[in-house]
Amino acid sequence: MRLFVPLLLVLCLWVLPAAAQHIVISGQVVEATNGEPVPFASIFIPKTSTGVTADAEGRFKLAVTGTPDSIAVSALGFATQRRKLSGAEAQTVLFRLKSGGVALTEVIVRPGENPAFRILREVQKHKPQNERSSLQAAEFDSYNRIETSLIELPASLAKRKVIKDIRALAVRRGAAAAADPDAPLPLFASEVSSRVYQRFSPLRRREDLLHKQMRGAGPREGSVLSQMLGSNFQNFDFYPNWQNILGKDFISPIAEGGRLTYDYDLLDSVFVGKDWCYKIAVAPKRAHDLAFKGTIWITAESYALRRVELVASPEANINFVNDLRIFQELTPPSEGPGLPARTKLVISVRPYEKQAAMLVRFTTVSSNFVRNQPHTEPGFYDQPIVSSLVEPADQGAGGGLLGGLPQGGGGYFDQHRPDTLSLSERQTFAVLDSARELPSVRNVLDWVELFVNGYKRAGRWELGPILYTYAHNNFEGSRFRLGFRTTPDISRNWVTQGYVAYGTKSERLGYGLKTSLIAERRHWTVFGAEYRHDVEQTALLDNDFLPENNLFVAASRFGRFVQGRPILRDLYALSAQRDLFHGFTQTLTLRHQAIKPLHEFAYFRTSDRSPNAPIGSNITLSEIVLESRYAPDENLVQSENRRRAIGLKRLPVFTFRYTLGFSNLTQDPTPPPYQKFNLLITHSVSTGQLGRLNYRLEGSYIPNAVPYLVLKTPLGNQTPFYNANAFNLMNYFEFVTDHSVSLRLDQHFEGLLLNSIPGIRALNLRLVGTANVLYGSLSAANTAQPRFTREGQEVPPIPTLDKQPYVEVGYGIENILKFIRVDFIHRVTYRKQPAIVAPRTPEHRNFGILVGAQFRL
Repeated sequence: MRLFVPLLLVLCLWVLPAAAQHIVISGQVVEATNGEPVPFASIFIPKTSTGVTADAEGRFKLAVTGTPDSIAVSALGFATQRRKLSGAEAQTVLFRLKSGGVALTEVIVRPGENPAFRILREVQKHKPQNERSSLQAAEFDSYNRIETSLIELPASLAKRKVIKDIRALAVRRGAAAAADPDAPLPLFASEVSSRVYQRFSPLRRREDLLHKQMRGAGPREGSVLSQMLGSNFQNFDFYPNWQNILGKDFISPIAEGGRLTYDYDLLDSVFVGKDWCYKIAVAPKRAHDLAFKGTIWITAESYALRRVELVASPEANINFVNDLRIFQELTPPSEGPGLPARTKLVISVRPYEKQAAMLVRFTTVSSNFVRNQPHTEPGFYDQPIVSSLVEPADQGAGGGLLGGLPQGGGGYFDQHRPDTLSLSERQTFAVLDSARELPSVRNVLDWVELFVNGYKRAGRWELGPILYTYAHNNFEGSRFRLGFRTTPDISRNWVTQGYVAYGTKSERLGYGLKTSLIAERRHWTVFGAEYRHDVEQTALLDNDFLPENNLFVAASRFGRFVQGRPILRDLYALSAQRDLFHGFTQTLTLRHQAIKPLHEFAYFRTSDRSPNAPIGSNITLSEIVLESRYAPDENLVQSENRRRAIGLKRLPVFTFRYTLGFSNLTQDPTPPPYQKFNLLITHSVSTGQLGRLNYRLEGSYIPNAVPYLVLKTPLGNQTPFYNANAFNLMNYFEFVTDHSVSLRLDQHFEGLLLNSIPGIRALNLRLVGTANVLYGSLSAANTAQPRFTREGQEVPPIPTLDKQPYVEVGYGIENILKFIRVDFIHRVTYRKQPAIVAPRTPEHRNFGILVGAQFRL
């Protein structure tokens, strides 16, 4: 018996541990405000020694014995948080940490030269062999994920029905990532897999989209924006001195001369993969500069950039963006010049304080790299995006390949995703899969579509542009306009748009109809036809190269319409467009214009310029217009029935236009034909520490005697508002030319100088400088004109420049309240007033203060 009791006790001690409960707890630690991972947080069971450390993405897995009632987490800079546990054997926990606790800073003092400087000098020496531009070509598989959410919602917005509906959906799905009132509200997510091909000399890029899946309140499938979402446009390269992000030129932390902008500290030497690397901290010397704070890893053997973790300073002089983070890991130097194996970009955009911010997270994972095997097939790199995905009309709702959802159920990326979703992302995706079907969400999407595109969807049609709906000017009075255009639901190859308008003062009805046929997409071959009957301004007729800007066109209908010399025009046009090769577009237009002047106007009907020569008022112009446009590095994205340019163009864009015209073809005798030659060069150039320079160089030549309606009329500005496309201190029709050259310079200095002034730098103001120069004249044949109209009204003489060019220069401040720009313009030449001051020739300004509104990050 004495022997039996000890044996029984030993047996119990051996069996009881085996019977104890074993629990596995996994999850993720994220920031409460934006859902970003908290790396290397400490997860532990309170009052025990059991714990684990999260990885760089905040993920963790902890196995415990027994039945603990809670689990806790702590991290530097955040308040400790505790969560209850259930009795289940496998549990997932999402910690959302709020700021709190104490954040420590590291102080390093070393005598002599900073050792990081030696490493950076070696980086510059080895740059030719390490930078990716030393490759001829590269190609790789790419997986790209974009996640969009709202963060820090104010109470007024949180009470909106659409917000409450999504929160309620998250609760039903058990998604803590979106259920809490202060959690990020998921809006949209997209996943795309593709094969990317890139040539480096000349720089060309092509991406073949293979699979795509969109969730939540995103753009319509098949739209141009949906083509861009998920595609691999976040192609960061830190070897050049300047990295353009969101249209802003950030100084690279490994730039030549980077010591003028950055402070560097050598922190440690560690392994990144199999590469022994120097770990260097970087921080901007001036918090308002467009520079980064963070860490870079440089390989010790070849001094190649291996990894970056960078954050733009919250005080950087950039609008609306209050958080910008970049993580990038490059391929090992042993494989050749570094290509991005994994890239993560996080952007938080907030219009103003106390408003909700939009958080956008881009994640790109690349693999299967092939170097220095360029494709030689003709036209291979001509299209930046090649989509083999089926359009929605072919698959019906649900998407087929386009949505990434095969008919048997389950998503393509659920089986083939090369990147593991975190717990927060899995919960968010579960909510987004159902959110789009909520009526309140669909209603919000309709309004977003209206705001972005200017058109309101009405079944298979779109109404707009909304900006054109109403205008008021001193000739038409109140102008009301109703327009429409077709959608791809009607036809993917035909695009038709039209409008009807009425002016209450002029009592004239205007209308127009335009249609285009996309005959072939590879070279974007498009045929078009147009008819328009409307009141227009002579001042805008010859400005052929004005951009297609809805805001500018709408604004031109307001204000002093009479000073623009109104006409009633009937326009008939046929056109054909085709890309001969990448970036080289040819357009042929046949157009006929019947013009009835609504102001004092007369012209010689024959080549006779004597006082008794026959004159006319109404005029017809029949023209053949040939245009060539060359934009060698422009990326054009096409989808459905539209095409748009995206990204920054590093090279100038050239546009040449030749016009062969005939006036009054039915007149006997027919006047001789006339010719017009126009050349335009535009470019945006980074000027380093000085910011960015935009220039526009234009030349015009008309060798024949023609009515002034056909001559070149430089665009003036008689309003108090700044116009980047005009000579801002020149009156309408102050000068008319038949041969001229003009140059416009617009230098944006960003935060230069103003960032260094205490008290001023907090306002994020920016300096801007402008200069406009016009040189030209009129031939003797075009100077002569009738003195009176057929009705006996005196016609003012045609003014032109003499031997001196017209020059105006300016300086100003932009980014006032983030939108307003104030320019101080000085007229340098032609400062004397005209001999006769009349409504048609008013006094000009030699100095002006003009106000403009613009949207610039």
